[in-house]
Amino acid sequence: MRVLQIISSSGMYGAEAVILNLSRFLNAGPHCSMVGVFSNSSAPNHQLYERAVKEDVESYLIPCKGQVDRTTIANIRELAVRTGADVVHAHGYKADIYVYLALRGSGIPFVSTCHTWYDNDVSVFFYGVADRFVLRKYARVVAVSDEVRMRLLKAGVREEKIHMVRNGIDLRPFDNVVPSLREGSAPDRTSIVGLIGRLSVEKGIDIFLRAAARVVAEVPGAKFVVVGEGPDRDKLELLIDELKIRENVSMLGRREDMPSIYASLDVMVSASRQEGLPMAILEGMASGLPLVATAVGEVPTVVMEGRNGVLVPPEDADALAAGIADLLRDSAKRLRLGAAAKQLIKEEYSAERMTADYLRVYAEAAAVKIGRGKLVESSAAPQGNAK
Repeated sequence: MRVLQIISSSGMYGAEAVILNLSRFLNAGPHCSMVGVFSNSSAPNHQLYERAVKEDVESYLIPCKGQVDRTTIANIRELAVRTGADVVHAHGYKADIYVYLALRGSGIPFVSTCHTWYDNDVSVFFYGVADRFVLRKYARVVAVSDEVRMRLLKAGVREEKIHMVRNGIDLRPFDNVVPSLREGSAPDRTSIVGLIGRLSVEKGIDIFLRAAARVVAEVPGAKFVVVGEGPDRDKLELLIDELKIRENVSMLGRREDMPSIYASLDVMVSASRQEGLPMAILEGMASGLPLVATAVGEVPTVVMEGRNGVLVPPEDADALAAGIADLLRDSAKRLRLGAAAKQLIKEEYSAERMTADYLRVYAEAAAVKIGRGKLVESSAAPQGNAK
């Protein structure tokens, strides 16, 4: 089966990790996963495209000018034909809408994964509404959490079209890794606490920083790192200065050595206000890290209080700080929770399992007749690395 993955990407985050993991495991077998990444004129981000090309995944850049570009619709239609896609898999609201407009009535089945919606302002809210409307027309729709599934049902997506597929990761990169943040340091030196995520309001990084200030007052030597980029960086930098924790906090930006970052941490934190099932949590657990996480979305289905991590309420810096401080003081507890976390990922959240689940979704979608008619190839074509 030939599957064309399409996304409008803003960086290497959860959806992008899902696409890479799917592509690795589909391409290792009898199937083929190809990647199409929007090249947006306003904010081009080609990180996923570059990573996919580096891994020898057949990949394409899809030019897109402005919010509505009719040429992009035609290019997606042409790309689906030229690559011989049996199924087109959209990720995110922009890809969902463009893929629907491009392939409706074509006979090529299209599916979507709804990673989550962050309806934090009016514009994003209406994008979410439009997205959920077009998803009614999709052959199959994957929800990564029960919250997303319920919103799809409420939006009118038929129950038989919706599949729950848990995210999965490739475990191999997280074994026997050199910790990049500890080069030249003794193994028993300063404790490091990390949060990995987009610098945006839903990730609760401001709450993490306030918790860090409380922990530093109790554990003066503790260090905190934030890995990621996003629109709130300037606000968060100001908050660090306001809290007077500049010496204890490092904003590392985007990193290409994530397995080595995880290997450097003693404790990992997820402070999200709203969440599906973050890939960062799964990667941290695969690295054997104990987590302190807010009990939102699907997080409590993976991070289980007292068994492989610590759960706290969202928006509660005091509770977050208490959970972090407790783990920093108790190395035996950290080791126990981290080992249990790694075991859970091996058993239930592997990329092999995720790929098998998606293959069932693709097979069902391919059996659904979407429409009639033939596609005609256009002269313009997206840029790609196909051989």
